[in-house]
Amino acid sequence: MSIRILEPGFNVTIQDLGRASFQHLGVPVSGAVSPVALKIGNALVGNKPGMACLEIRLIGPTIEVLCDAIRVALTGTITEIELIGENGRCRPANQSLVLKKGQKFKIGTISDSGSAYLAIEGGFKLPEVYGSLSTYVRGSIGGFSGKALEQGDEIPLNSWNAEDRGELRVSNLAALEENGPLRIIFGPQKDFFKQESIRDFLTSPYLITRDADRMGMRLDGPVLKHERGYNIVSDGIVTGAIQVPGTGQPIVLLADHQTTGGYPKMATVISADISRMGRLRPGDTVKFMEVTADEAEKARFEHEKMVLSAISGFVNADPWLDEKALYTENLISGFL
Repeated sequence: MSIRILEPGFNVTIQDLGRASFQHLGVPVSGAVSPVALKIGNALVGNKPGMACLEIRLIGPTIEVLCDAIRVALTGTITEIELIGENGRCRPANQSLVLKKGQKFKIGTISDSGSAYLAIEGGFKLPEVYGSLSTYVRGSIGGFSGKALEQGDEIPLNSWNAEDRGELRVSNLAALEENGPLRIIFGPQKDFFKQESIRDFLTSPYLITRDADRMGMRLDGPVLKHERGYNIVSDGIVTGAIQVPGTGQPIVLLADHQTTGGYPKMATVISADISRMGRLRPGDTVKFMEVTADEAEKARFEHEKMVLSAISGFVNADPWLDEKALYTENLISGFL
């Protein structure tokens, strides 16, 4: 009842929706940087929305199936699942797939997204830490021994065999393809910045630098000038908060953010745009747009409707039809 990691990829971790109620103890929320992709992947394999998946950033793992069969789905990317030793056969992302004991599969370079998720039917048989399986590597808690996956790891599963049913495919990817400016609400320290810097922040593009990980993304663009200094008494931080240290270059905080911080926070990305933010990559550019609290609440409501629509709109996939193999086989070989 497990899978074996043959090649670990880059910083692949186990993540669910995080541990949201323990920041007062200094424990970060962690969890998926793109909760929408995780929820859709879980729905494809029949899991509850918040079950833990493998979060993949940049390069995915190579995995061997050790139990009778598993059902998997890769979401958040269009990268295909490569079946090792089967003449280069690949299966598409955003649909479920059953793999049998002894099969090996690979998820290669994720070039179109900053994060992708491999959901497995039944999830992982691992102990929860503060009610979550999410991995917080800096604190060595959660997931599989509190670390990113390594070669040779055998990850126990809750199910030894895939349920007998048809496969599903996402027909509407709108929830995973949102674009446009990241919407923000100013505060809580907007008054720590010069007015011209606030204007620049809303009118100029910012580049996501290579200094980006699950903790946050450092941006490169117009320098934001402080009006009242850049050291404050540390206070609480939420996912999406935009801190501005003494360099004047903003940092957008992601799932593994610290629980308190002592730099002014100019604004916060609204919750409806958190998943989209988590799929951004180094080299991408972003712009920001101010909205009101009422507009943010409405955006969250519409966002949740979009996710539910994507899940209710799943269609049947054809597990037996491999078009790539079909078009490369000689179907009339030996016919007279």
